[in-house]
Amino acid sequence: MGKVFKIEYPVTGKIAALKLLDPNPFLLSLLGKEDIEEMFTREAVTMAGIRHPNIVDILDFDRFDGKLYYIMSFYCNNLGLMIGEGYETDHESRIVPVERALFYSIQTLKGLSRLHEDGIIHRDIKPFNLLVTDFDTVKICDFGLSKLRGEIRKDPESLKIGSPHYAAPEQEKDPDSADARSDLYSAGVMLYRMLTGRLPMKPVASPSQFNPDLDKDWDDWFLRAVRRKPEERYASAGAFVEALETVKGMWLQKKERICSAPSLLFGEHDTVKAPFAIRSKPEKISRDKASETFHVDHLMRPFHFMDNSFIRLSPDVIFDEATNLLWQVSGTRFPVNWENAHQYIGRLNRDAFHGYKSWRMPTINELLSILSPLPKGEGHCADPIFDQTQKWLWSCDRCTFISAWYMSLDLGFISFNDRSSYYYVKGVCSKP
Repeated sequence: MGKVFKIEYPVTGKIAALKLLDPNPFLLSLLGKEDIEEMFTREAVTMAGIRHPNIVDILDFDRFDGKLYYIMSFYCNNLGLMIGEGYETDHESRIVPVERALFYSIQTLKGLSRLHEDGIIHRDIKPFNLLVTDFDTVKICDFGLSKLRGEIRKDPESLKIGSPHYAAPEQEKDPDSADARSDLYSAGVMLYRMLTGRLPMKPVASPSQFNPDLDKDWDDWFLRAVRRKPEERYASAGAFVEALETVKGMWLQKKERICSAPSLLFGEHDTVKAPFAIRSKPEKISRDKASETFHVDHLMRPFHFMDNSFIRLSPDVIFDEATNLLWQVSGTRFPVNWENAHQYIGRLNRDAFHGYKSWRMPTINELLSILSPLPKGEGHCADPIFDQTQKWLWSCDRCTFISAWYMSLDLGFISFNDRSSYYYVKGVCSKP
């Protein structure tokens, strides 16, 4: 129904997102201009009327050249991009570590709890409608399909409300029958997908079949959320949160048991020796050349991991004997855009950080050399080599003239985004 644009305010240069009402001709013929404008206006009013850390903020609403629009806060990440969900939704996606999956789900449910408190049913909870801020806060967006509790809209039967695989069965059958439990079903599908990399197809398989970090005893906690009958699901978002907090506690206990037990050789993975030299010069590499250039799979994860030999030279610098590269342990204290990332590297050289003046932004190939596989079993016990604040790292490589490549250190993949997006950067240099 609408198109979203990234905009820049004059003078201040502040980046925001603008959603423009621009329905396709079929929807226009189905509902009519007046109904569509009423739905769009209500979407903006609904979002603007709620103050909650897990609901996106609306900044302005107006009409331009005959078309309605509203402006909201801009965030460069969403959960759909993070798990690698594509247009063909039923394809495999990236698995999210247990703690992070619970973390994102609990935030989503807290946002839903706030909506449901006001009698608002979202009806389109899915990964792409969950924005993720620079500081890992989930923000629910896109209220275009929302309705008030008990509201009957009488939309045309041919108009589908919700997204395939995420919409609850009762909502697909009768959109007006959707209630809070329908939103909880969608949140349950999203959690299942994060934990397993799959959608809960009928018959729904136990999540523990696909993720060795999950205990069979936990399956019912997850499966209850995706029961086909609403009365068999959690009664409220708050009840769902309580259940996930319980699972989180059990997970932390399991991790503690694993880490206190004798070594069982968990988390083995394929490693490779460093090539003669890892590419250090920035390049412009298009998306269709990424697999060949970076040696990654269709979900942008590396096929192999470096056989590193890290030596801590100081609290601020680590040396990898395998690649002859010096790395900052941390990097920028806060996320920065791509241009500011370059400026930060310039300051490292002006200050001769750790005695060197040859610091540079890493290439994607260099970043991939410090990436480890997602931890399993004893892998959760290892002390991290690098500061865990800097989870999303810029590279010096461009994808297009306006976008650059970055790496997720904790989720284990690479991708690209507009250079005005905000990620961290850490300096690298070759040891003389």
